[in-house]
Amino acid sequence: MKNLFFVILSFLMLSCSELIDPPKNLIEKDKMSELIAEFAMNDQLNNFIPDTNIENATRYALKKQNINAADFIESYKFYTATGDIDKILNNAQEIVLTKDPAAKEYIEKKLKENKNVPAFAR
Repeated sequence: MKNLFFVILSFLMLSCSELIDPPKNLIEKDKMSELIAEFAMNDQLNNFIPDTNIENATRYALKKQNINAADFIESYKFYTATGDIDKILNNAQEIVLTKDPAAKEYIEKKLKENKNVPAFAR
């Protein structure tokens, strides 16, 4: 009985190769980085123009890339489950730094203050 249980458990462990299946309309990693960078810049726009509608800016960014919100959410979940999200977020940060070099000083200052900041909080 123990052997049967071990064989079944082994079979189940080997049959599940990934934690989550890729979504039907998986967004490429580079495109995800671009979207996340644009979302971050739109979020910062609210600091300069207080009544900015961030939701409309987000919709516009998705529409500009021909991506619907559901595909973005499913892709984000997939990349989070596979562990690729850190690389995507680091690429998004590089995109922001390329578009706004002044942000580099601010980010470096904050990283020195808080050395254990995860990628999603940068």
